[in-house]
Amino acid sequence: MRIVFMGSPEFAVPSLEALVGAGHELAAAYCQPPRPAGRGKAPRPTAVQRRAEELGIEVRTPTSLRSAQEQARFRSLDADLAIVAAYGLILPPPILEAPKAGCINVHASLLPQWRGAAPIQRAILAGDTVSGITIMRMDEGLDTGPMLLQRELPIAGKNAGQVTQELSRLGAAALLEWLASPTQPIPQPDEGMTYAAKLAKAEARIDWSRGAEAVVRQVLAFAPSPGAWFEADGERVKMLDAEAGEASGRPGEVLDDRLAIACGQGAVRPLLVQRAGRAPMTSQELLRGFAIPVGTVVR
Repeated sequence: MRIVFMGSPEFAVPSLEALVGAGHELAAAYCQPPRPAGRGKAPRPTAVQRRAEELGIEVRTPTSLRSAQEQARFRSLDADLAIVAAYGLILPPPILEAPKAGCINVHASLLPQWRGAAPIQRAILAGDTVSGITIMRMDEGLDTGPMLLQRELPIAGKNAGQVTQELSRLGAAALLEWLASPTQPIPQPDEGMTYAAKLAKAEARIDWSRGAEAVVRQVLAFAPSPGAWFEADGERVKMLDAEAGEASGRPGEVLDDRLAIACGQGAVRPLLVQRAGRAPMTSQELLRGFAIPVGTVVR
């Protein structure tokens, strides 16, 4: 089958590799344009662009697909099918209609739950214990198209990086499964629909007035990047892993010499933290070089 692949981050790479490994003809890979990154702010290509180039696949990185010229370029590929996985651009109707068999999306949730930009993080923040992959046929709505295949994944206690890796592999397997044995589309039910809004930078700051379990979910949802954080002695400290406990105190108060921190309900003990410009470390390693005395209220 002649396929156009449309994806950008690491999540999409296993699906691209699976298609190549299964012998499909990849007409082109569409990715987000390279973005400035690192200290030098040099343009950095996406994970899909790098892998597609290694595989010898033509890469296209338009900033939009709304121009008649870009849509004509897409149609000229004469694709049987387009596969979309975390691409990052809206597909206008002329793009959706161009492939002979339409456009199929590999979505990182059990639709209709968590339609939108951040399904993995929102599922963790909400305390979901199960997530999964939905293979769906795309329409003009935001993740509203009919479903073709779903596969579940337990996510309790896992951070966003771990869930992303596991769902990326599950998505690739589900995609090949559906391509090998296509199923009829099933309309999404209205009941149970939730929206996964894009994460805002302000959401990464830990709110100690919340309960300890909610703070741990926040830590997991933002790990490993960008990292949930608090401020101590004017310095930002990321918390990459943590556990909830029963101790109590003023929200944000350091309760012991192992850095247990009081929340609105219960307390949180950091297990893995990171200072700016440093490697991740345990809380004990942090305290050996950065004193946070008992009774300090972190912000």
